[in-house]
Amino acid sequence: MRSMPAWGMPEPGGSAGRRRAILAAVRRAGEANVAVLAREFAVTPQTIRRDLNHLADRALIARVHGGAALGSGIANARYEERRGHAASAKARIGAAAAALVPEGASLFINIGTTTEAVARHLVHHAKLMVVSNNLNVVDILSGREGLSVIAVGGQVRAGDRAVIGALADQFIDNFRVDLALIGTSGLSEAGDLVDFDADEVLVARRIIRQARTVVLVADSSKIGRPAPIRIAGIDAVDHLVTDRLTSPELRAVLQASGVRLTETG
Repeated sequence: MRSMPAWGMPEPGGSAGRRRAILAAVRRAGEANVAVLAREFAVTPQTIRRDLNHLADRALIARVHGGAALGSGIANARYEERRGHAASAKARIGAAAAALVPEGASLFINIGTTTEAVARHLVHHAKLMVVSNNLNVVDILSGREGLSVIAVGGQVRAGDRAVIGALADQFIDNFRVDLALIGTSGLSEAGDLVDFDADEVLVARRIIRQARTVVLVADSSKIGRPAPIRIAGIDAVDHLVTDRLTSPELRAVLQASGVRLTETG
């Protein structure tokens, strides 16, 4: 019987078909491992490395140690798809996180589909000052009575409308706010917030430093999801809002770090 790769597709014939399947797998999982791919496709690790290099040369993926991950271009192209993923969980997380924001607060909101969900639940708050490098959040909140919205200046990344890089970092340094509502591409069981894009990480770190209280919003699919760049440790976070936390290891790390936890179910 013909072998079936882990993502449920028959192994394609030829390198072109195999590379298409590898790209699809990386897009779904966010990363791929050379040894696992070699086993699934019944080819040598050297063949998989050539496939990954071929895809990376075309800016379709990013090569990382031991395999590949989504590059920023792929992550951006998938932004609409990510917005629809776990939409109901994100809506519940958004409502719970918005409830933590007091009237009259100043806050940062960074890039991410879950932080957008928070913004949708802030539209009826009063006397908020919101600073955001997420132009989707700016669109959601601007023009609302009682809300002062400041768009971060800098380079706008195509695809997800994130303002990132050194100019954005310098812009954010002008503010010191009550609260930061942040998302992350992944949260390791050891408590590391991780991401794929160095320019985005630069801004996220600045946002964390310039806020008195940091609330991380992340649905359960982010827990244990790998990414190559560390934003910060969980000790930089004051409160995690998620739909459910199934990792005993991460739960223990949160408790040891004094991070409050809200699970929306």
